[in-house]
Amino acid sequence: MGTREEVTAWRPRVPGVTEVFHAHFTDYAYPMHVHEAWTLLIVDDGAVRYDLDRHEHGTPHDTVSLLPPHVPHNGSPATPHGFRKRVLYLDGTRLGDDLIGPAVDSPDLRDPVLRRRVGQLHAALALPGDELEADSRLTLIGDRLRACLLPRTAAPAGRRDTVLARRLRELLDERVVPGLALDEAAALVQAHPTHLVRSFSAAYGIAPHQYLMSRRVDRARRLLLEGRAPAEVAAATGFYDQSHLTRHFRRLVGVTPGRYRGSAR
Repeated sequence: MGTREEVTAWRPRVPGVTEVFHAHFTDYAYPMHVHEAWTLLIVDDGAVRYDLDRHEHGTPHDTVSLLPPHVPHNGSPATPHGFRKRVLYLDGTRLGDDLIGPAVDSPDLRDPVLRRRVGQLHAALALPGDELEADSRLTLIGDRLRACLLPRTAAPAGRRDTVLARRLRELLDERVVPGLALDEAAALVQAHPTHLVRSFSAAYGIAPHQYLMSRRVDRARRLLLEGRAPAEVAAATGFYDQSHLTRHFRRLVGVTPGRYRGSAR
């Protein structure tokens, strides 16, 4: 079988994510190397075998692997047709040094909830304009990783904090069009980002990014009924571009902005 390599890499506008890396390799094998960042890896097809700290490990498709910074590791296909993987490289602001030892001992985590959340995060990172969603999902993933690796010190499940949730909702209402980064919101209300996301979701039954997109779509509906063009509406309501508006509008309304505008009487 001939060598087949497919690679896509980018740096999203999400704090703490130094790189997103998607790849499909059939024959390529990584030599021993290190990364300055944490490596959060999922394999969508095939499997990878690798050595970490002189111990052999593997990544079947239902596993989330977390490789610590500065710890040598390699990697090679464990199946005849190679492997397809999605990787996030995260800096130390997302995961602390206290997780390095546990991650070296148990880098491969079989947690269906964690696996699903990492997949959802990659989907959000691939779409410009959904940075708040990606940031929120990454915050919860970090919390889940700590719960897996340090179960005795894991944070308790999010409790209802209606005052904190209301303060965040007020901030989002004030910033519907320009948007609001999670770390900025956390600094303004003086709360940890994880606790902030959990409190909001518990209080209102919806995640902060879902709330913000709902508010933007509501504004878009009003402008479309006034006869304004979808591209103009996208710019006026805080969406990255017209396709970003269309994606969220269709998800919440059931039709495209153009069709909605054309239905107006």
